[in-house]
Amino acid sequence: MEMSNEQIKKIVNQYNRKREREKENYHTKLKCDDEWCERNKERALIYYHENKDKKKEKYIKDKDFVKSRSLYQYYKRMDRVKDFKDKYPDKCELLKSRGLVIDEDDENKIILSFE
Repeated sequence: MEMSNEQIKKIVNQYNRKREREKENYHTKLKCDDEWCERNKERALIYYHENKDKKKEKYIKDKDFVKSRSLYQYYKRMDRVKDFKDKYPDKCELLKSRGLVIDEDDENKIILSFE
């Protein structure tokens, strides 16, 4: 489905107007309504208890990735990306498998991009 620039602008404008209306409605009506606030707190509490295990699983699953990314950022700040690649090839592979591309243009400059 090919859309023209005018159609894209129209859709973006509609979306922005809708978000602005929702924001205005929240700040003028809903936020001040005690009944709505109580229902919203109750809904959020129920959601939290139902999805607590999912969040825990996500954090456990992503723990190695987050540690690897943090270590990579440290080596990047120190301009030692080559040392990172040599010392932690498994962490490099993990980062690449999750969508981070680590390229070296020259020894001190690297590019971090998402595929």
